[in-house]
Amino acid sequence: MTVPDHEKSLHDVHASIDPSKSGSKWKKIFAFFGPAYLVSVGYMDPGNWATDIAGGSHFGYSLLWVLLMSNFMALLLQSLSARLGIVQGRDLAQCSRDLYPPAVNIVLYVLAEIAIAACDLAEVLGMAIGLNLLTGIPLLGGVLITLLDTFLLLYLQKLGMRKMEAFIITLIAIIGGCFLTEIFLAKPAIGAVAHGFIPSIPNHAALYIAIGIIGATVMPHNLYLHSALVQTRKIGTDAKSIKKAIRINILDSTIALNIAFFVNAAILILAGTAFYQSGNNAVESIQDAHKLLAPLLGSKWAAILFAVALVAAGQSSTITGTLAGQIIMEGYLQLRLNPVARRLITRLLAIVPAVIVILVAGEKMVDDMLVFSQVLLSMQLAFAVIPLIHFVSDRAKMGQFTISIYTKIAAWLVAAVILFLNIKLFLESVVKWLEGTNNIFIKLLIGLLVAIVAVVLLITIFYPLALKRKATSSHIHPEIPADLIADIHVETFGKIALALDFSDKDRKVIEYAIRLAKDQSSFLLIHVVESASAMVMGNKADDAETQQDKLYLEEYVALFRQKGLKAEGMLGFKSRVDEIARLVKDNHCDLLIIGSHGHKTAKDWLFGETINSVRHKLEIPVFIAR
Repeated sequence: MTVPDHEKSLHDVHASIDPSKSGSKWKKIFAFFGPAYLVSVGYMDPGNWATDIAGGSHFGYSLLWVLLMSNFMALLLQSLSARLGIVQGRDLAQCSRDLYPPAVNIVLYVLAEIAIAACDLAEVLGMAIGLNLLTGIPLLGGVLITLLDTFLLLYLQKLGMRKMEAFIITLIAIIGGCFLTEIFLAKPAIGAVAHGFIPSIPNHAALYIAIGIIGATVMPHNLYLHSALVQTRKIGTDAKSIKKAIRINILDSTIALNIAFFVNAAILILAGTAFYQSGNNAVESIQDAHKLLAPLLGSKWAAILFAVALVAAGQSSTITGTLAGQIIMEGYLQLRLNPVARRLITRLLAIVPAVIVILVAGEKMVDDMLVFSQVLLSMQLAFAVIPLIHFVSDRAKMGQFTISIYTKIAAWLVAAVILFLNIKLFLESVVKWLEGTNNIFIKLLIGLLVAIVAVVLLITIFYPLALKRKATSSHIHPEIPADLIADIHVETFGKIALALDFSDKDRKVIEYAIRLAKDQSSFLLIHVVESASAMVMGNKADDAETQQDKLYLEEYVALFRQKGLKAEGMLGFKSRVDEIARLVKDNHCDLLIIGSHGHKTAKDWLFGETINSVRHKLEIPVFIAR
């Protein structure tokens, strides 16, 4: 399926890298490498450090196997995300918008944005803590400094995806180098480390930390991000090219996520060696870990390298988190903001809460904010994982690249584990919130939140299954009446309305309109302006996009008249559905023709709204041009 340019994920860098032009065989393979490294930084961001430090300081190396298991889970889900983007040419947010009802998509979008803000909050705080440990800059100052990351990302995007990937890989190398040196300084016992990969849970407290490690491993925004980043590579549409791209991206993911596993394992091993074996079993905060490393390991470089790695982790994660925010907004809402505005909004959603808490409660609340950010992330995870498995299991969309039954079973088992652990974490947090307040209004608000999350979760799980069952169910046909086609009076369509969006779908709309027209038919060409100014000012808008749309419409009308056809054009503003219906009614049209994106689910989408929404407002026939 050909996707119009304005609908392509990360359209400004979509298919911007062509591996086929990279020269030798190995260069062509390496040209595919990169997306997974941008994804991997989410697995080593500051939000993961707290659980790794707590696990190592409390239980030594005994929870290393949990990190390894989490890595396998992450690798499976990320490979499914890459497969979705390669095969369907659409990211996870776009696929969700295509499948689920509008109301559900709004909730999914809000939850996804909350996850982005929570992830960005952890990264902002982590980088601010790192700057504080390195230079002594107060946390508040460090948080405000992170606003400059917005412009760094814009500069990197201007340089191109390969330069951005090189920058991220450099930061990953810094993080890895720092912890490799830390491990060398710590000198852990290799035999004891190896023993940590044997599954065991020492006690209930270890189980709780293990749940935290697993819950913090798979980041929901990474699933959205990966499905979009793989589309920056230009891939052939034939089966051989797609199969090759899938295979190389799985290799890319394996290498990148194993690097992330090494970093997390190194943090846990470092904490186990430096803190657990020295009797400092209560170390949980990043600041305490930094303070104790130098005296315990006997080198001032231990603390410095730890802080440098923390800054690098925060810097790399915040870049990819902001990219994920762009993908989610454009995917769910089909809304493209000015790049500077989008970056600033994403960053301010993280900075403002951090600044308020630091000003009101002081720096001692920073660790609590990090934990809270992980709770918010866990709440959203199921809403990314479950749709992803549905999409890559859909034979109608994936064809021969649908996942196998064994992969499907493994994916649903992983989803079940993640869902159980995160529901447990979420409900425990809700109970604490309810116990911490006597305000009945706040309790009702929390109850409403839980109810909404539960309903949307059930719809996320069962809606695709219901659609599949409906599509495959048999129908009992009634007896055909003898006079079925008797006395049918055939009338022609006097006035035909065409809903246009100035994309390649318009060709089909116009083609069918001319086919269905007779000599006396006339045409009404409709286009709804989508600019922000038009949404606010309506037909009084006079911004550049409105003027451009008006010129386009006039050119369309001129083309019709050159063919000797009667045609006029009208612009609509604000609500697409309402405006199309109003213009059709006001002009007494006999038929409306609208273009379909070609999705064969329960809903066909028109410019981000369902075709059914338009059809229900009209009493005339609505023809869907495919």
